[in-house]
Amino acid sequence: MKEITMFYLDDCGYCQKAHQALEELMQENPAYRDIPFVKIEESQNTELADTYDYYAVPSFFDGKKKLFEAHLFMSYEEIREEVRRVLDYALQ
Repeated sequence: MKEITMFYLDDCGYCQKAHQALEELMQENPAYRDIPFVKIEESQNTELADTYDYYAVPSFFDGKKKLFEAHLFMSYEEIREEVRRVLDYALQ
């Protein structure tokens, strides 16, 4: 199982959708709850965030390998599917 790092901002609507998707998916599949997560609020950890290669949040990483980076106009359904893909990857 892989540890996943998530960068987010508290006031980001896309990040709120990703958090919601995480909660829903973990309720649907209890195996997802065992995935070790490091959630980093970008504005409170700018020096650390600057060491990762991403532009937008939410962004998910396995180490320094980017797994998902949100982009403008993503729907909740698109974000949820990407979050599910990250969770499935982490279980491998």
